[in-house]
Amino acid sequence: MKTKIVYKKNLLIVEDDEILLETLVSSLESIGFKVFSAKNTEDAAFFIREKKVDLITLDLVLPKIDGFTFLKILKADKKTKKIPVLVLSNLGDDLSIKKAKEIGAKNYYIKTETHLDVLCEQVLKLLSY
Repeated sequence: MKTKIVYKKNLLIVEDDEILLETLVSSLESIGFKVFSAKNTEDAAFFIREKKVDLITLDLVLPKIDGFTFLKILKADKKTKKIPVLVLSNLGDDLSIKKAKEIGAKNYYIKTETHLDVLCEQVLKLLSY
């Protein structure tokens, strides 16, 4: 008999790279999270309105509304400002990192330099596992 997984926390991944998105969803679901995914900030806003989201991973280079703007919107809204946001981006310059953290990102990861295990550990830590 198969054991049903009971998800305790909901994550939202905002990422427009299909392969990376699938990899992140698979990795985070494998450690027991319910994972929603959005390829743009409009879809992300829908999930945030409709579902209880406990943590967000956010790319910065996205179609329509970029991640910096979306992060500002999240942190300005009393309903979403306390949701931890981890930035996962290809932008590795000091200015982008500083800007994201000043807006309210809990941490900043450069895609090409971050192993999935590190990201999973940070998610577990932030959600007190």
